[in-house]
Amino acid sequence: MSGELQGLKVAFLVAPEGVEQVELTEPWEAVEEAGGLPGLISTQSGRVQAYDHLDKGDSFTADSTVNVASPSDFDALVLPGGVANPDYLRTQPEAVAFVRAFFDTGKPVAAICHAPWVLIEAGVVSGRTLTSWPSLRTDLANAGATWTDIEVQVCDAGPNRLITSRKPDDLKAFCQALLSGLPRR
Repeated sequence: MSGELQGLKVAFLVAPEGVEQVELTEPWEAVEEAGGLPGLISTQSGRVQAYDHLDKGDSFTADSTVNVASPSDFDALVLPGGVANPDYLRTQPEAVAFVRAFFDTGKPVAAICHAPWVLIEAGVVSGRTLTSWPSLRTDLANAGATWTDIEVQVCDAGPNRLITSRKPDDLKAFCQALLSGLPRR
């Protein structure tokens, strides 16, 4: 798969603290291995603290912030999960606007675990079919989405391709769907 995504820029949007580390690092590495250029975007500059469930994991340096980075500079967006990460992001208007811009311009978005909370806040799930961590089922249904309990759901019934997965155990399928769902240059 090396070189398949040569030069493709993929934004990874995370909160300054609380992202589930494996949900950030595995898709990031998959994009890199395929020749893509991942970029870490946060709401604040500096370090981002990742977690392994409830335990602190590694920290990563944000490449840019949502008030500086432009969705037009990226070909796709990945929203890793964790509970605290998307819960914080959905309260940040600039982060929500950043996410919405990918839908408005028809660019692919991939979200895993609790990350669809940000999609709900952006108002982009109505009429779409998604999967997520099971506790988001009612939230997604209330926002007009159809929820399904499968390892990866690809939905093209909207302005863009939307790829969702339930949990870290689904990362292999999530990464495969992400790579095959990204545009080619």
